[in-house]
Amino acid sequence: MATIKKTTKKAAAKKPAAEKKPAAKKAAVKKPAAKKAAAKKPAAKKPAVKKPAAKKAAVKKPAAKKAAAKKPAAKKPAVKKPAAKKAAVKKPATTKSVVKKASAAPKAKPAAKPAAKPAETSDVKFRNLFDAYSQGKLPFSHGYIVSAFFNQNTTYSIYEIVSYAGVKEIFPTEDGLTFVTGGKKLYVLIEPDTYQLKFQEPVSRAEGEKIPKRFAELEILTTRNQSKIMVAKEPTESYGSFTILKPTGINFSVVFYQLPNVFDSLVSFFADSFNRFRKIPESDAKKAAQLIAATIKKSMGFEGEYSS
Repeated sequence: MATIKKTTKKAAAKKPAAEKKPAAKKAAVKKPAAKKAAAKKPAAKKPAVKKPAAKKAAVKKPAAKKAAAKKPAAKKPAVKKPAAKKAAVKKPATTKSVVKKASAAPKAKPAAKPAAKPAETSDVKFRNLFDAYSQGKLPFSHGYIVSAFFNQNTTYSIYEIVSYAGVKEIFPTEDGLTFVTGGKKLYVLIEPDTYQLKFQEPVSRAEGEKIPKRFAELEILTTRNQSKIMVAKEPTESYGSFTILKPTGINFSVVFYQLPNVFDSLVSFFADSFNRFRKIPESDAKKAAQLIAATIKKSMGFEGEYSS
């Protein structure tokens, strides 16, 4: 029995000591609770987050600056006013030029007639074909090309009159100029009285002397010096493209512009060429030139592309 009591006392003594230690641990647990209070401090930081919200209000102030930016927009009309002043400055400049013209006296106005150069270029009836091409003055819409091929020893001559319209392209070749379009060609043959094969059909003659026509297809005028001028009754038509040969020696190629008086220009040109260079009497030269121009007007005039 005695031994049992001792053990119980010891046990009883040990229990309270053991219970106190856990109690101390519980207090230690409360310390983390204090840490929770420390966690509240971040909660205090939330109001600090609101401060950036106050910055947003500060952002609104630049919005007020935008309204201030509108003021320069109001300055734009003010800028236009100086532009008007510049125009106003130009007006005095024009008055100065007027003063200069006035000081030049009316005599300067006749001298100023060279200002009619545009009219001069518009009055040009024809140009050398290859010069017109190199200068960019070759008409693409429509025109008449006259080429002449002369015999070096006699007045035997062949004239070719080509009408064209709606050119797609013009390009140089080794032989001459190629026009990418259709065309009509009228042949004129001058045969001197001394020509030995005068009874041979023109289509059958030697190269350089023939044209693709027979006597029945030609209007033939006999001149006072017994030369013959043969004008084709109808032009020959080509399709797709045609080439104008580069002239050599005394031969030439010219282009006539489609002006209101183009047919009168053709009459003058042929009459002068026949008379001066082919020794055709003046009256006969003019009569043949009128026949050529009438045939061109009838069969090769421009109406749309060509008139029928």
